[in-house]
Amino acid sequence: MILRTFGWAFSITLIGLVGALVFGGPEALALVAILAVLEISLSFDNAVVNAGIVVRMNPFWQRIFLTIGVLIAVFGMRLVFPLLIVGVTAQLNPIDAVRLALEGGSAEEPGTYGYLLSAAHPSIAAFGGTFLFVLFLDFLFEDREIRWLTWLERPLARIGQLDQLSVVVALIVLVAAAFGLSDDPATVLVSGVLGLVVYLLVNGLSSLFESASNDGDEEEGEEDVQPGIHGDADRIAAAAPQSRSGAAPVKVVAGRAAFFLFLYLEVLDASFSFDGVIGAFAITQDIIIIAVGLGIGAFYIRSLTVFLVRQGTLGDYVYLEHGAHWAIGALSVILLLGIRFEVPEIITGLVGVAFIGAAFASSLVRNRRLARTPAVG
Repeated sequence: MILRTFGWAFSITLIGLVGALVFGGPEALALVAILAVLEISLSFDNAVVNAGIVVRMNPFWQRIFLTIGVLIAVFGMRLVFPLLIVGVTAQLNPIDAVRLALEGGSAEEPGTYGYLLSAAHPSIAAFGGTFLFVLFLDFLFEDREIRWLTWLERPLARIGQLDQLSVVVALIVLVAAAFGLSDDPATVLVSGVLGLVVYLLVNGLSSLFESASNDGDEEEGEEDVQPGIHGDADRIAAAAPQSRSGAAPVKVVAGRAAFFLFLYLEVLDASFSFDGVIGAFAITQDIIIIAVGLGIGAFYIRSLTVFLVRQGTLGDYVYLEHGAHWAIGALSVILLLGIRFEVPEIITGLVGVAFIGAAFASSLVRNRRLARTPAVG
């Protein structure tokens, strides 16, 4: 199971490390390894949230997520997107942007690729921070059967009955960040509003087509499945003991609904990758090394997502998704604070690990309590 799920990640790791050693020597090898670990540590909560979405896709769209999706994540977000940002902000054509990236240079030196990308960080942080913050608020304000921090989540779910409250709160926080943290409030506001619009558009279209799939059309239809029991995981799940976690069956979608879930996942991955791409320039200014190191990490996050789905982990450890969303909330705040302040990547990674670790421990305690409870009937 481990080899089948992480096989591609292991292979890419070997190719990337050997390539770095051959073309750049031991220093390049060490930098690639450090960047890969950085990406995995920063994006572990991303894998947990992704798993909660991927489990709703049919096997075809799960394969798309693992193939086309990972190409977008590795080459699009870790290589092309930074080039695009530098080209737009510095008004450079694509050829000049690539040339500037290959020239390298310190991020502290005006005119270099790293410097220009860092200069665009307030806009990037506003977009990604707002996108993730409204995602966190939507989760927080939703009334759900299973709660983790009951003392806090229950009252928030009550006030969340106010329609579009998450949008209102996100806009208030964005305005406060723009005028309180930025020297260019207008640019930050525009970027943040774009992040909000993209979230509402992609998430709204996904929900629309998911609802439309109830019309009974076979291609667009849904089926109730237990988490982790579909696609290539059928044989494994059938042999596993039945979970007593109380997790409800999920709706598996296909067609247009799954397509927009896929788009939503890609935008979500982009928002998670912003801090990693910017932070990588504190380690090296070589765009190729950055792309290889972060790309290896992205493969592991994709594989971890599928592993969580196939193992039914979210169904067995029901608080993991809660912990991941609280980590997202913390990351969104860190991104918005990053408009003015420099927050070390180690803090971002540790915050995410802390939330997920606490949620996992709480899930273990809950499962042991349920195991001691006699079954009824």
